[in-house]
Amino acid sequence: MHSAFAKSAKRFAAVCAAVAAFTPLSALAWEPTKTVEFIVPAGTGGGADQMARMLQGIIQKNNLMTQSLVVINKSGGAGAEGFLDMKGSAGNPNKIVITLSNLFTTPLATGVPFKWDDLTPVAMLALDEFVLWVNAKAPYDDVKGYLAALKGAAPGGEFKMGGTGSKQEDQIITAAIEQKTGSKFIYVPYKGGGDVAAQLVGGHVTSSVNNPIEAVSQWRAGELKPICVFDTTRLPYKEPVASGKSWGDIPTCKEGGLDIEYLMLRGIFMAPKVTKDQVDYYVNLFKKVRDTAEWKDFMEKGAFNTTMLTGEEYKAWLGKAAESHRSLMENAGFIAK
Repeated sequence: MHSAFAKSAKRFAAVCAAVAAFTPLSALAWEPTKTVEFIVPAGTGGGADQMARMLQGIIQKNNLMTQSLVVINKSGGAGAEGFLDMKGSAGNPNKIVITLSNLFTTPLATGVPFKWDDLTPVAMLALDEFVLWVNAKAPYDDVKGYLAALKGAAPGGEFKMGGTGSKQEDQIITAAIEQKTGSKFIYVPYKGGGDVAAQLVGGHVTSSVNNPIEAVSQWRAGELKPICVFDTTRLPYKEPVASGKSWGDIPTCKEGGLDIEYLMLRGIFMAPKVTKDQVDYYVNLFKKVRDTAEWKDFMEKGAFNTTMLTGEEYKAWLGKAAESHRSLMENAGFIAK
């Protein structure tokens, strides 16, 4: 009797193994069962919003999800609204958020009860560059000329730096330039990168540190010009963008004597307390997105650093980035008391 039971159990196990071998992975693993909310902790028109809507379009066009993906902007409190919504959605796998560096800066600047590891990291999709832009009519074309003009500016600040928001990425870079050069800017905050570019074209500010995608149309139109990029190396893109120049022709700021590097996260997170299968679903989804021609074209047009990280590598990068932002903001006096 015992032997017959054992044989029967073995046969059952063999049948199960055979069924598993011929069952598609999609039928075994988790996938969303309803519309997925894609939270953008920033306003419409900025870099994160543009990327989220690009991702939504690629996923829809290529039928990469069986459920719909809906972009929802929650920009209140420098993105705190979106982050707190995610933090309060523990165990909900039908909600994801695209992050920028306000993941680190907003809690430090505002004291809002949130930190990056309250959420579940999924994947770094890319890193966004920062470029020092000036009006096309400016009498200098390189970092050396810019710094000389900055140094020669009258005390009290003829030099105005336009940026998105206060105590966030743009102002952190501005403060870093002040620390490196001993000069002072008047920092002028605007609602979004589009506004910043328009104000620079109009001559209302002297410079900006907009992302490439936020000022490329004004570069093409001959209204703005790039001075340097805040990365460790020049960008790899060789296709001409404006006046025969490519993104790759823009020197690093360090080459010109301004030793500052700053890259901005474009990453995906989920709510706390989700399962590994649920995280894996989104990791695989975004890997498929990155393989599409539309994504590759978007990366080139926006001159992104295309690094992708997942798992422990991503968590390690986030931990270092959090410390780096704390140090930058402490030096600038931007941390909430």
